[in-house]
Amino acid sequence: MALNFHQLHIFYTVAERGSFSAAAGALHMTQPAVTMQVQSLEDYFGTKLLLRSTKRIDLTEAGKALMPYARRSIELIRDTDQAMSTFTKQLKGKLQLGASLTIGEYILPRLLGPFGMEFPHITISMKVINTAQIMEDILNHQLNFGLIEAPVNHPDMHMEAVMSDELKLIVPRGHPLAGRTDVMLDEVADYPFVLREQGSGTRLVMEEQLKRKNIDPADLKIVMELGSTGAVKSAVEAGLGVSFLSSSSVKHEVALGLLHIVPIHNVRFRRQFYSIYLKSAVLPISAVTFLTFLRERDLQQWL
Repeated sequence: MALNFHQLHIFYTVAERGSFSAAAGALHMTQPAVTMQVQSLEDYFGTKLLLRSTKRIDLTEAGKALMPYARRSIELIRDTDQAMSTFTKQLKGKLQLGASLTIGEYILPRLLGPFGMEFPHITISMKVINTAQIMEDILNHQLNFGLIEAPVNHPDMHMEAVMSDELKLIVPRGHPLAGRTDVMLDEVADYPFVLREQGSGTRLVMEEQLKRKNIDPADLKIVMELGSTGAVKSAVEAGLGVSFLSSSSVKHEVALGLLHIVPIHNVRFRRQFYSIYLKSAVLPISAVTFLTFLRERDLQQWL
């Protein structure tokens, strides 16, 4: 019997998840099939790798020694898929992903067209939901991976920056700041604000930059908090306040003259967009190909 990656992946997932049943769910296998593959791996090495009990799974000393090699094998497969993804022009498959609101509503729609032209045989299914829902769906194996607007910390998640973005000050037509070549940040802080809700990626980036410039976000005159970028744009357009939003999300309104982008002197609200997926998962080649596309293409030509 030869050692194979499939068995190492199953062993690693059982050890990470702490039970055969949890690993079976993660791998979309039956529990007896998972047990059989781990037993085959133990037969190959001639030693026990896992200590089984009614409540939990523990690693033997041999199992602990094997874990870093199993992890490296998963990483090597990922790296191999990434390296070869640029050559798979006839790739077929379904791409399932989750995207947080700004990314899903305003960024990805402009990128999926060029991606589809390059990889026409990949079908795409995207859920536009908040970051917490994306993480929950990934953990429950309803999604392969997600794209989010702010970094998160989770012991089971791998996170990587794949795109960059910048927030801009937007004001309505006829606003005193409209048409200015630039303004000071202190001057902006005196105006009423319409903002995304607390906890949104856009709000977090804005607040962190304000704090770096010694402005307390709590001192802003916040007249309204809204749960979507579209709602914020409509409120600003109606003259209810100013806001900070991704420049990609207001291109249409700016072109029509409904909203204006006003540069802030010596201040940039840059941020990263991140991919997240399970550390123990081996992404399908369609997902690897899409992430490689995001990393390696000049995305600004479409945004």
